[in-house]
Amino acid sequence: MHTAGTTQAAAIAAQAAHIVRPEDTLPLPQTLAAGIQHVIAMFGATVLGPLLMGFDTNVAIFFSGIATLLFYAVLGGRIPSYLGSSFSFIGAVIAATGWAPQAGVAAGLNPHIDLALSGIIAAGALYAAIGALVMAIGAGWIEALLPPVVTGTIVAIIGLNLAPVCVGEIGKNGFTQATGLFTLALVAVLAVGLPPGSAWRRMSILIGVAIAYAIYYLAANLGLGRLIGLDPSDPIVFSQVAAAAWIGLPHFIAPTYNAGAVSLIAPVAIVLVAENLGHIKAIGGMLGRERQFNGLIGRAFLADGVATMVSASCGGTGVTTYAENMGVMRVTGNFSSRTFIVAALFAILLGLSPKLGALIHTIPLPVIGGLSFVIFGIITAVGVGIWVQNRVDFTRPRTLITVGTALVIGSGNLTLSLGGFAFGGIATATFAAIILWHLLGLVEAT
Repeated sequence: MHTAGTTQAAAIAAQAAHIVRPEDTLPLPQTLAAGIQHVIAMFGATVLGPLLMGFDTNVAIFFSGIATLLFYAVLGGRIPSYLGSSFSFIGAVIAATGWAPQAGVAAGLNPHIDLALSGIIAAGALYAAIGALVMAIGAGWIEALLPPVVTGTIVAIIGLNLAPVCVGEIGKNGFTQATGLFTLALVAVLAVGLPPGSAWRRMSILIGVAIAYAIYYLAANLGLGRLIGLDPSDPIVFSQVAAAAWIGLPHFIAPTYNAGAVSLIAPVAIVLVAENLGHIKAIGGMLGRERQFNGLIGRAFLADGVATMVSASCGGTGVTTYAENMGVMRVTGNFSSRTFIVAALFAILLGLSPKLGALIHTIPLPVIGGLSFVIFGIITAVGVGIWVQNRVDFTRPRTLITVGTALVIGSGNLTLSLGGFAFGGIATATFAAIILWHLLGLVEAT
């Protein structure tokens, strides 16, 4: 007779048997396809972040690949991660440069990006210094500052904060919404229904996007959508693909030091620490390697900080480990670090190839939106998983108030400007979670 404990242990063992570990190597065709899948997963956010700040998107894509390779080299591939444009910098960069995001989408590059770059470099330097300190004295103080109740909250906030992006991407008319919801359902069914451990499941997101892309083309470009009562409004346009050059350098920009930008942007390093710590804990939990990954926290901070400095030195955005790609790993069961080498090289190629970049841009926004519902939903669920794995006690008022308040702040995207510092929704919610948890700890009755 099986007890609940033995049944659960058997289920965990069965799941682990289908996981591709970071040190494992898949056959080359699977590795290449999985790498492209990760590029698709990161692409929307890696492009959207620069657009909202007025950065050159090709530069951002190029340096996301460079940053990922740096992270892999410093960590020796032990923590599988993709590094892309960090949304945590958006509010601070806009405040430092006086940039209007909506104008930026239409008008091109932010003319004051060079000033923002100095602040991003300062944030990267502070982030790297924190990493070096953790490497020297251990991560105990970081974990005391950011216990599981806080890190789980921060990870969940990232997913919830991005929820309006998903809704906006699938649009407001019947055709685009149907496309987005179809993509969501298709990816979900493939991810769950394909055989565990199979190459097909590991490629489920890529397959889902490809099928949704093809159906969108048939419906919008060939007019087949009208046969089922839908009125496509935005066909896929390939004119920019045809006109773009195969090879071309991105628009690199040199930073200009500005004390005001540094004071506004450097504190973002604290948000990146919390964000990265949550990602490391989440991936460690997925793999059952929490203790092993704890010893790599300082090195991960250092790598991310150095990558941010390198990116900003030539006009790129600040970077962070991407929860989107963490969601892909969770869905597919493929944690092979070599997959991220392929993804990074492909991103560098995209950054150097206006034509390939233009082709990726033809993926319909509703398709990306439907995929985003799955990915961002998984991010939120991973935050919940951190609470479950660490047995966070939700009967305590301290826990309920900290988590509930921070989640509402993050979901509502509360943006604050205090003393010359600008905090976006994720940053505001992060600091709220940290401050509330420790402040309430001083008065909690036991």
